[in-house]
Amino acid sequence: MAIHEWPVGERPREKMLERGANALSDAELLAIIIGSGSRGRSAVDVGRDLLVEFGSLRAFLVADRKRCLKQLGIGPVRFIMLQAALELARRHQLGVLRVGPAVAAPEAARAYLLGQLRDRPYEVFCCLHLDVRQRLIAFEELFRGTIDGASVYAREVARQVVVHNSAAVIFAHNHPSGVAEPSQADELVTRQLRDALALLNVRVLDHIVVGDGRCVSFAERGLL
Repeated sequence: MAIHEWPVGERPREKMLERGANALSDAELLAIIIGSGSRGRSAVDVGRDLLVEFGSLRAFLVADRKRCLKQLGIGPVRFIMLQAALELARRHQLGVLRVGPAVAAPEAARAYLLGQLRDRPYEVFCCLHLDVRQRLIAFEELFRGTIDGASVYAREVARQVVVHNSAAVIFAHNHPSGVAEPSQADELVTRQLRDALALLNVRVLDHIVVGDGRCVSFAERGLL
């Protein structure tokens, strides 16, 4: 049965208007973005099949493009729309950090970093540039590496700090293994960056290691 033949209160779009997005299942939310199904399958059916195929909403949204495009009901346009929706969610989280001091909203910062980094198959070293009031100026990916490391260069970090006129920074990087515990190499590079930026009167407020669903703060561990 096509969705337009469903009772009005069960149609995903009407349900969202009446009860809000929180009332919808993952399959129904996917159905709204997908827009329409295929012969004999509603958009909700397509959404449910995708969740079964990939195992979870997160696994589907971060899956390889080629694999996604092999799924019945997902073409290039729908894939692009889904990725756009995901990026909008990430940028919304980033907007929260621009309102006030980033250090005053650690949960928002960690939620943003988790959304950006936890599903990367390679290590990424990033920087949150902050002004004198510790408000966010920019989020920047500085270095990309492999599955088990990324080379970090203090000279390039210092150059970008000058470009953004940063008064303070928060570093972040992910561990593709999913284990968020800092390594000795992480501690060493953090000390090197801290000492280098001190010459520019730029404070390193934290270094956050992102794992699978968990973050570890150097500041909370007393490692700065």
